[in-house]
Amino acid sequence: MADKDSKRTEFSQIGRAAAVEALFKDSGFENRPASLGKGDFFTHKVMSEGVDFDLVYNPLRHLGYKAVLNVLGEVYAAFYRPKAISVVLGISARFCLEDVAELWAGVVAAAKEHSVESLSLDLNPSVNGLSISLGAFGSQKKKVLDSRPAAKSMDLICLSGNVGAAYMGQHVLEREKASFVAASSEDKQPDLSKYKYILAQYLCPEVQANTIDRFLEQGIVPSAGAFVTKGLAEAVKKLSAATGLGAKVYVDKIPISSHTFDMAEEINMDVFTAAMNGGDDYRLLFTVPIEKHELLSKEIQTYDIIGHLCRPDVGCQLVTPEGAEIEIKAL
Repeated sequence: MADKDSKRTEFSQIGRAAAVEALFKDSGFENRPASLGKGDFFTHKVMSEGVDFDLVYNPLRHLGYKAVLNVLGEVYAAFYRPKAISVVLGISARFCLEDVAELWAGVVAAAKEHSVESLSLDLNPSVNGLSISLGAFGSQKKKVLDSRPAAKSMDLICLSGNVGAAYMGQHVLEREKASFVAASSEDKQPDLSKYKYILAQYLCPEVQANTIDRFLEQGIVPSAGAFVTKGLAEAVKKLSAATGLGAKVYVDKIPISSHTFDMAEEINMDVFTAAMNGGDDYRLLFTVPIEKHELLSKEIQTYDIIGHLCRPDVGCQLVTPEGAEIEIKAL
């Protein structure tokens, strides 16, 4: 946030309407609320300071970018294209216009990256720090929606990237939190260069903007999808609930970065706990008809096939390399 020596424009000086106008200036967007059209998809997320993020180590610009991906991920998981974003910020008295401008810069960057057509913003006072409420609208062609196959047993479960790294990155930041608070200048900040990868996964995750196009180019329409933000276990259980089927996930097929293994060893944590129940991975989980297996493996190699749907009575199971089955539980 803006420090006491830098310029601070208090909201009491400028007023809410003028502040919103200033934030939209040169953004490339107009403050235009979107409405839900026929066939559109809508989802909503709320992120609260002290619960979903800590401003001791979350840069505001990164946070704004990440907040947009948090809601757009749900749009992609439903196999829709992002169309519009509505943002409502709850701001306490300790934030100035310059702080919100930093956050808003991240929001705008993510909106442009994902070809969002419409963006709206409202500012409200808050007594509990910063809150970020986001609504996202998605659209999809009718012929794509009509071609969506019904989920069935043996549909492949595919994951868009490794899991557990963001959770490990947050562990580093929490461990070093006291150092961030005590540091008064950049040269006194702790050296976290060895944790660069896992920190990036937590602070500034990525969701591919061409997700829908890549699947459609290969003639693949997923039968179901989920956005992984609170651990792989919860996302698998969401898929199971949405499809009415069971799911088997194979331990040796779950992609986990070497950086995640290193950090788990450093703090003496089971790495699969981080992968299954850690948060903030920002990955997409799709189910794809098994007849698309070869096409998926050859043409969309950034997705790992980690399991398959199965009979409902099987439930959600984690299968070990030895063949043992362990019930998947979302903590």
